[in-house]
Amino acid sequence: MTDVKMYVVWAALIVAFGVLEGITAQLVSIWFVIGAIAALIAQLLGATLIVQIIVFIAVSIIALLITRPLVRKKLNTKAEKTNADRCIGQEAVVIEEIDNLAPTGQVKADGKVWTARSANGEKIPKDSIVTVEKIDGVKLIVQ
Repeated sequence: MTDVKMYVVWAALIVAFGVLEGITAQLVSIWFVIGAIAALIAQLLGATLIVQIIVFIAVSIIALLITRPLVRKKLNTKAEKTNADRCIGQEAVVIEEIDNLAPTGQVKADGKVWTARSANGEKIPKDSIVTVEKIDGVKLIVQ
């Protein structure tokens, strides 16, 4: 293929990678769009086919290395902590006896009433002061 028609190939690759990027939920080909644009510019400036391919690969890799950490932060799907996590480590007052076998138990922590379970399975009497160990669903695990 002659260099004169390579602009068509690079333009087609830009469109193809752009369409692929548009139909996927994740960023999978945006780096190749950038690389193809750079190769098209190199072709228009008179670079040989080998140079165009090297520019395409190099720019795609550089774009990937530069943007991937930023994209990963934006697409992070990990659960975010809520303000309920601030209860962990705090003291709470037992307002209903905690009995894992019954299953009963409530505590007041951070100004809110929570269902509670004992971390070690022991019964904890009403009006006891406990420490919140963790949150399991909507229950506080206390000791």
